[in-house]
This record gives sequence, structure tokens and C-alpha cells, in this order.
Amino acid sequence: MTELDESRQRVHENLQRVTELLHKHELVESLVHRQQGPRQQLVEGLVHKLHLVELQKLLDALHPADVANLLESLPVVQRLIVWDLVKAEREGEILLEVSDAVRQTLIADMDAQELVAATEQLDTDEIADLAPDLPREVFQGVIRSLSPEEREQLRSAMSYPEGTVGALMDFDVISIRDDVTVEVVLRYLRRLDEMPDHTDQLFVVDGTGQLKGLLPINRLLVTRPKTLVTTVMRLDFLKLRPQEKAEDAAGAFERYDLVSAPVVDDRGRLIGRVTVNAVVDYIREETASDMLSAGGLREDEDLFASVWKSVRNRWTWLAVNLVTAFIASRVIGLFEDSIARIVALAALMPIIAGISGNSGNQTITMIVRALALGQITAANARKLFAKEIGVSTLNGLIWGGVVGLFAFLIYHNWQLGLVMTGAMALSLLLASVMGVAIPLAMEKLGRDPAQGASVMITAITDSGGFFIFLGLATVFLV
Repeated sequence: MTELDESRQRVHENLQRVTELLHKHELVESLVHRQQGPRQQLVEGLVHKLHLVELQKLLDALHPADVANLLESLPVVQRLIVWDLVKAEREGEILLEVSDAVRQTLIADMDAQELVAATEQLDTDEIADLAPDLPREVFQGVIRSLSPEEREQLRSAMSYPEGTVGALMDFDVISIRDDVTVEVVLRYLRRLDEMPDHTDQLFVVDGTGQLKGLLPINRLLVTRPKTLVTTVMRLDFLKLRPQEKAEDAAGAFERYDLVSAPVVDDRGRLIGRVTVNAVVDYIREETASDMLSAGGLREDEDLFASVWKSVRNRWTWLAVNLVTAFIASRVIGLFEDSIARIVALAALMPIIAGISGNSGNQTITMIVRALALGQITAANARKLFAKEIGVSTLNGLIWGGVVGLFAFLIYHNWQLGLVMTGAMALSLLLASVMGVAIPLAMEKLGRDPAQGASVMITAITDSGGFFIFLGLATVFLV
């Protein structure tokens, strides 16, 4: 068993243990409430602490991300019991780790003073992440607790839209002058209490704050103390700008195996950095968002949200799907006479719709991924389109031949087999065209290419597949 498997198993075991302790606590508490007597209040107090003390010890030993996972895996009532046991100094870190939907339930359970205390312990870029979920009076209280420099950093962090490098930026950086020696740099570092997380390099600036180069930590440690920084710093490095797309930065981190990268303003002055942990979090959130969008969900949904909230989150694309289902039924209705004459058509229709829908989803998945990686341009879009048409044509002929043979063997009608083959080829061609067109059109309109993609492609391939198959059958068989 690998360490990753062991970690996953520990998370599962911790969830089971927490659930077990909560169940025991609720069971014993319900039994005590039934007892009557002068010592009932004392007994209730002792019972209340019986299992919760053990639960609190377990929570204290867990990483904030693991506590967040526990909170997301518990029903709301049990979640709030566990949340009350989390130490105040850890609440801010855990709020950053939980999903947006769960964070709202936790914040709603906290009073203003508790929220301010939890938030003011965070860095300014982390406060900016929490700010949209904080009540206005709490946010104002947090601002009053910050120094003027931190307020300016918070204002700057909140000025950048979500999905930009500025939204991922960390202000906790170590910058050094380019006219000092390595010895001076080492003395400066030794005076620090600790170095910022994921510090793999120092940022070299001049007297005006202009970024001149990078000094990797490993190069710093092996360089002679009297050497000037300017002679050993790296001059070839990636610079990010706060207004650039976060997905472009994520692609650069992946290509060049970066741990951190500097962020500069329009005048080339160092204003912050982006670290690999922020990039990984962004990729994870985007992946989860794409999965939800592809399924027609508007936003991240709390697993244990109320029925009404879940219904509201899901009904938009269900309504769209209902409309498209009516359209598909009307397409079938146009060929009622053909189906009545050849009953086999009713049995074979789902095969065409199912295969073409699956093919369309495969194409959409490939195109959405390529768009996310920035691999599609105006120059190669036509070649990609032609390639997908070629793939669908070949697949249509191969699998159309298979289903055509299948229809012939069952119904002993070679004309029906040929219609099945032709309908399959044309349906896969339609699926391919729409599989490319839908995400590209969404991208052109400035929308998420994955949003509702599977719903739309299924609707189109169902209606189109039925029309193609029944139309060919009507022309050549009826």
C-alpha cells in the first residue's frame, strides 16, 4: 500500500470514528433527557463532555484540510457540533479549505466577534478569498484590525477579478537588493522568524523595486559569501502580470515545473508572487467547476443542503432538458405512421441516439480540455474540425456496419440493415460537428465551454438521431 493509499484510508477511518463518536453522544444524550431527578443537570453536563472531549482531541490532531473534509462529509446538525469543537485559532484556516457551500453554513453559525477573530489571523490574500462570504460588519471589523500596509494589500487583492493571476497572488515575498553580497543575504535570512511557504527563490530588485532577477535558494547556499548577488542571479525567468488569466499561469507552472513565480506591475515592479499550492487549488476548483457545469449544475452544492436549495441548483438545465425531450418526442411523432408499419424501428431508435450521444460527449470532452490548455487557435481550428469529422466518419462506418449486421440478423431485412448503417454514420457525423461547435461557440460568447455541454449534446443527438434514422427509414423502407 502506498503512502497516498494510507492517507486516503486514514481520512476514511477518521470520518468513521467521528461519526461513531457523534452517534454515541446523541444516543447517550437522548437517554439522559428522559431521566428525571435533582441531578439531571449535572448528569447532562458530564454526558455532554463524555464523547466530545475525545472528538476534540481527534480534531486537534488533524490537518485543517482533513478537518474540512470531515465537515463536508457530515449532515448540517453534526457538522455544527464538530465546528463548535474546533479551536478558534484554527477556524480561519479551515474556512479556507471547505467548499463555498459548506463555508456559508459555518459562517452563519458564528457570531461577528468570532468571525473577526478567525479572519484577522489570515494573510491578506487569504482574507480576500473569504471576503465575499463575510457579513459587511465583520469585514469592516477585519479591515480595522489591519495595518495600513495590509489594508492596501487587501484592497489590491480584491481589485482583481476571479480567474486572474492577481486573485492567486501572495504578497508574502522575500526581495533582496542586487548590489549586496551573498553574505549579506544570508545574514538577512537568519534574522527572519521563518521563510514564507514554498520559497524556492529570492526576488532580486533594484532601489526602485524593479525586478531584476531571481536567486534560487540552492544557488545561494553553494555560492561564495563575498560574491555579489547580481553576478549569480538568474536573468531568464517567467514574469506574471496580475491581469493575466490564471489558467495561463497554471499552464506555465505545469510546463516549466515551477514552485513560485514573480508578479510584476506594468512598470516591472515586484508586487507579489504566485506559488504552486495556489495553482494546484485553482486547478482543483476549476476541475470541480467543469464537472458540475458539464452536468448542468449552476454552483457547488453542499452534499447535505436542504431539498429546496438542491432543487433550485439543479432545475435550470432540467428545464432545458425537458424542453429538448418534448422536441425529441415531437420528432418521433412526425414518423408515427412509419413506426406503426415497421415496429422494429421503435426497438432500434435508442441504439442510434445512445451511440451518437456518447460520441458527442467524447468530442466535447476533448475540445473542452484543449480549450482549457490553450491548444486551439484560429490557425488550427479548421484542421481540428476536419480531423473530428474524419474520426466520426470512420467510426460511423465501422459501428454502423456492426449495428446494420445486427439488425439484419434479427429482422432478416437487408434494407433495414443498410438504413441502420447510414443512420449511424450520419448521426455520428452530427455528434462530431456539434461536439466541436458547442464549446467553441460558448468560448466565443465568453461563457464556460463546459457549461451544460453534456445536456446540450445529448438533446441534439437524440432529436437529430431520431430524425435521421426515421427519415431514412421512411424514404427507403415505407
